[in-house]
Amino acid sequence: MFGLSLSFLPFVGSGSRPEPTSTALDKPGTDGPVVLSYEAVEELGRKLDDLRARTVADLGQEDRDYIYKIIKAQRGFEVAGRGLMYLGFFPPAWIAAVGALSMSKILDNMEIGHNVMHGQYDWMREPGLNSKKFEWDTACPADQWRHSHNYMHHTYTNILDMDRDIGYGILRMDKDQKWNPYYLGNPVYAFLLMTFFEWGVMLHDLEAENVVQGKRKWSDIKPLVQGWWRKAGRQVLKDYIVFPALTGPLFVPTLVGNATANIVRNVWAYSIIFCGHFPTGVQTFTAEETAQETRGQWYVRQMLGSANIEGGPLFHILSGNLSHQIEHHLFPDLPAHRYPQIAPEVRALCEEYGLPYNTGGFLHQIGTVWGKIFKLALPNRFTGPDTVTGVIIEREKAAA
Repeated sequence: MFGLSLSFLPFVGSGSRPEPTSTALDKPGTDGPVVLSYEAVEELGRKLDDLRARTVADLGQEDRDYIYKIIKAQRGFEVAGRGLMYLGFFPPAWIAAVGALSMSKILDNMEIGHNVMHGQYDWMREPGLNSKKFEWDTACPADQWRHSHNYMHHTYTNILDMDRDIGYGILRMDKDQKWNPYYLGNPVYAFLLMTFFEWGVMLHDLEAENVVQGKRKWSDIKPLVQGWWRKAGRQVLKDYIVFPALTGPLFVPTLVGNATANIVRNVWAYSIIFCGHFPTGVQTFTAEETAQETRGQWYVRQMLGSANIEGGPLFHILSGNLSHQIEHHLFPDLPAHRYPQIAPEVRALCEEYGLPYNTGGFLHQIGTVWGKIFKLALPNRFTGPDTVTGVIIEREKAAA
């Protein structure tokens, strides 16, 4: 993961790059971009390593109790939702059933599934929480998710043409993605991806654009399709045939209720994930910039390529604590409920080293995301320049 390298992050505006200085950084508020020396970046990396080590050393019963409590709540919501569907002829009961099932699916996917599959609870040696064996309540097979998300996204975070989460193969989410008329449909594609997000995530590893271009053969995608058939088939059977059939004459209301709960989960998950990756100020990088990067430089890329969402404790739980996306990208294998505890220290380090700490309320962050989606539907000549905090880091250690 840390075998990549980072030269300058990012190139500021459209002008020439300022020459790195030998000072640790240019303080915020001064003219020009923040400049971090090689030594400053490595020092920051050591401090983040120390923060991680202290958090790991503190893991214990509190963390066990937390995840068991979340699992109990998730199961309770599912049982309540399935049970209330038997009263689906009564509109308030149907609405309550959809609400309970939506909560169950959100907790299962966000605070349990996503985090367990990152290995956040492997230290517990609990078979049901093993990252390699866990399966979740969504169409995407867990093994395919672990490849497209845990490996590809978290290793190559916000590196153009390497991190396929930048646009998911169908959207234009960065000005450096070459424009073509297809992207005029950017808002429509985004709306469809949001509505059917679990299916978009399932298809993520397919690399559909490479299939269309003939770069991937059937032999490459056959194992993926077989995985979809097994996993998505069970999901469709469960939500749209078995459980509706169990309610007898309420088959249709139950089917519609289950579909509605899935859509609620899809819209929520999409919104949280996009708020953590694409609001104004989040920066992208090139493969050349990130060649042979050090651990400290990898940390800096994670900080500049992520954004947080402000909210209360319940909001953070329902987001899977991905409302602390900066902390998650820094420490993806730490139990996510620890992110609110370490966030003040991460933010203080950003301030100490002059790095931006991108955070804001949900409406602000999602508003800038959708603004970007509409804006990038157009060629760059119609969109104007971006205004982001400039950060430059030295690639190599200064000669003695």
